[in-house]
Amino acid sequence: MAVELVEVVAPQLLEAINSLIPQLSTSTPPLSIEQVENVVHQEGTFLFVYRAEEGTEQAGAIIGMLTLATFRIPTGLRAWIEDVVVDENARGHGAGQQLVEAALDYAERLGARTVDLTSRPSREAANRLYRRCGFVERATNVYRYQA
Repeated sequence: MAVELVEVVAPQLLEAINSLIPQLSTSTPPLSIEQVENVVHQEGTFLFVYRAEEGTEQAGAIIGMLTLATFRIPTGLRAWIEDVVVDENARGHGAGQQLVEAALDYAERLGARTVDLTSRPSREAANRLYRRCGFVERATNVYRYQA
């Protein structure tokens, strides 16, 4: 399987994350090794990466990532998927689906009652992917407070 749960932070991971983040958010500056360490070792947060499969031009390179955040509230363990991104040159070949399915499996093993995510309507391919993976759009309002 090309999806891995990151447990050790290495320079290759930092380089890959910093090449993927601009494809996800133009306002996020590059991360330091310490910031990546904080994500990987934060309780309840799990970083998954997708490595290009053998026999491809980028074999072994990290070409996608996803973050699964879990938290306990009075109604049970919940999970949230964030920062799903696959390198623009590798999209459309199943990496995103494998990342999402790995995160869903992991959340289920942890006992999460639900897994949520948000996606801008303009990300049409991503929204199709989430529906294929079993996500159902909810009638809800999402509010954000910016500190």
